[in-house]
Amino acid sequence: MSENTQRNDSIQELPVDVEAVIARARFDAQGLLPAVIQQFDTLEVLMLGYMDAEALRRTYTSGRVSFWSRSRQEYWRKGDTSGHAQYVRSAALDCDGDTILVTVDQIGVACHTGTRTCFDGDPLAPVQGAPHATEG
Repeated sequence: MSENTQRNDSIQELPVDVEAVIARARFDAQGLLPAVIQQFDTLEVLMLGYMDAEALRRTYTSGRVSFWSRSRQEYWRKGDTSGHAQYVRSAALDCDGDTILVTVDQIGVACHTGTRTCFDGDPLAPVQGAPHATEG
């Protein structure tokens, strides 16, 4: 038995009414929901993907993150070809129901370019703000 299988077997599964979650989600005109993927322990934002209702259903029922590929027009599960899998730890819809946050245990790198996250390769330098005493 692999280390990943052992880890997943020890996580308590909670009963989830998947269809109720799908009904609460607000998919866009193309039937997609942005999915922010975050490392559960470090809170790193790893990547952004898109789920349709079936990808969301697969994610909730398999314990692995599934996406809809807008470019390839097919389902894909992170790690099936690279080995860099994402094991679901928790998920939450945002206050409007139009984005989902999925916390995962990321095995290996998250980005197809080989970086830990999809946000490592192009750091920007915006002006940094600071709250002022007069701002409320």
